[in-house]
Amino acid sequence: MRALLASALIAIVLAGCGSTRVPMRESTRAYTASDYGGIYGRWTRSSDEFEFGRLSEIAHITATFEAWEFRWAYVVRYAADHSFSTEERTRLLEESLEDARVRHRFFFTIASPRWRETELQGRESDWRVLLVDPTGRQVEPVELTPIARPSADQRVYFPSISRQRHTYRVAFPAQHVDGTPTIPPDADHVLLRFASARGTVDLRWELERAAENVEGSEAAPSEEGATEHENDG
Repeated sequence: MRALLASALIAIVLAGCGSTRVPMRESTRAYTASDYGGIYGRWTRSSDEFEFGRLSEIAHITATFEAWEFRWAYVVRYAADHSFSTEERTRLLEESLEDARVRHRFFFTIASPRWRETELQGRESDWRVLLVDPTGRQVEPVELTPIARPSADQRVYFPSISRQRHTYRVAFPAQHVDGTPTIPPDADHVLLRFASARGTVDLRWELERAAENVEGSEAAPSEEGATEHENDG
């Protein structure tokens, strides 16, 4: 009986441990529309990338962290695909980057053998979605929005969308109520946690530390250079 109980109350499943460190710094980027696929991969984690215990019986989750860098690449791709003018693209980019300063947003898809349980706002679901910093401090979302009918462009930009998965957007505040950042400047990682009675799935993003962002192995492109490259897209 104890063995069955221990099996049912699974310990934390750590999944999506991307080894590449991603930057949180706010700097100018030089992207063309063709760069989107690579940036999407840098900021996307999936629980299916790893086999760990009974993970397949808990949930299949793919999440994209819509951080500063991702938003920049997304807007460049979206604007190119939809033939935006330079002014329209600039306005959309400014709005998205300003939002990035106040919200940490994720786009995710989720499924499990028990379909109803991954309807996160349904009666049969007990899943909690949390943002967790390296100290273990957690923050709850301020928005959790189901996307019942993903649009054509969402299906292109977020290829994990399928009929076998529920699709959501979730947003967390950039600051705790005490004014401290929910992702500290010196954080070396951040977790998107999905917790339920059946187990816990953590998707992990390894982050460049603040010192690395300043010294940088990767120099931030100049604003002039960014404009030239983006116009090529």
